[in-house]
Amino acid sequence: MIRKWNEKKQVKSEKFKEMQEDYRLQKMLMERQKSANERELERHMNDKREEDIKTQLDAIRKQKTHESWKGNNFNGKMTMLKEDRAILKEKNIFKNNDNMFIDNRNDVPLTQKGGMFFRW
Repeated sequence: MIRKWNEKKQVKSEKFKEMQEDYRLQKMLMERQKSANERELERHMNDKREEDIKTQLDAIRKQKTHESWKGNNFNGKMTMLKEDRAILKEKNIFKNNDNMFIDNRNDVPLTQKGGMFFRW
């Protein structure tokens, strides 16, 4: 069963290589039939086409990045983007709260007691 599978895979790869070679030869024949000016014009047209494709892809990628940052992480209400500063305008949750590094019972830093998590 494995041998048959390997044989089929090998036959496909050989056939694919033959097709690639045929395509390459056909393309070479077509290019040789064209004049030098025609080949140069096609090269410039392809360069222009590639530039247009690149600019369109850059715009799409920028939009996708923007959408992924905006997303539905907060059900569309709050995001971290500069133009949607809802999260950044909220009140400071750390203001007027006790310091987590000081034991509030006797105002001695936890580092002097042996650590923040393991109290002696």
